Amino acid sequence: MITTDFLDELDRFDAANDRDARSKHQGDRTTEAVGEGLTFADYRRYAPGDEPRFIDWNLYARTDELYVKQFEAERNFTVHVLVDASASMDFGDPHKFETAAKLGLGFAYLTAREHNEFRFAVFDETARRLDRGRSNRREVLGLVEECNAVDPDGEAAFEAALTDYAAAIDSKALVVVCSDFLADVETIDAGLEALASNQLLLAHVAAPDEQTLPTGGDTLFEALESDRSLRAYVSNRLEESYRDRFDAHRDSVENVAHDLAARYEFVDTGWPFFEAFGDLWFE
Repeated sequence: MITTDFLDELDRFDAANDRDARSKHQGDRTTEAVGEGLTFADYRRYAPGDEPRFIDWNLYARTDELYVKQFEAERNFTVHVLVDASASMDFGDPHKFETAAKLGLGFAYLTAREHNEFRFAVFDETARRLDRGRSNRREVLGLVEECNAVDPDGEAAFEAALTDYAAAIDSKALVVVCSDFLADVETIDAGLEALASNQLLLAHVAAPDEQTLPTGGDTLFEALESDRSLRAYVSNRLEESYRDRFDAHRDSVENVAHDLAARYEFVDTGWPFFEAFGDLWFE
């Protein structure tokens, strides 16, 4: 179960480092501080959770309606978060899906804090947006509840789901994909290639218990994305072979990222969460 407490902890990131991270994530910007020196673009109606400092009080005095100012930076750049919700993510303690969702929620929260736009989706065979298009703190709090209601299931169709989602991106964007990437490398490559015209960040999430096998006895292995099972005696040689194959797959995913000029970070769910998140947020 994801609680909202971790969002408050994100505020511990100091402003100087935060600005440095934003400049790397967002590319060319008019200025590093939203609302100071940016080109005014338009108004939109105030939504609960919007920062009062962006309300135009002069306009309120004339119309008796609350509007917030929008600037070019927030109109031209959007952070898209895609979290794998396939059955293989329903594993581990800490839970893989919950860890991946918290990473994505952290990006949404810090993006909203700077009054920039974000989109938040989960994917398995298809991609499904969970946000309502309101990039503010209240939206993020609602997304925590939405994520807690997700029951990871099915297979991750990387090529179909990510390609379909990529077609809906209509502005300069950072796309953050949080997944265990347990699929054929060819399909992962095809799906990520569809997103590669944007800035692309991959958070490769894995639980400690899936990186090695328990040795010295018969073990029943059950597939998470099918009804297949296998009983086998796990010898030291089998455990070593499994670990080599896991590491090789991890290297393959990282190579795909490199070829697509995407940034890749491996996230072990057993690591302290804020250290893992900091590695993602601060390049």
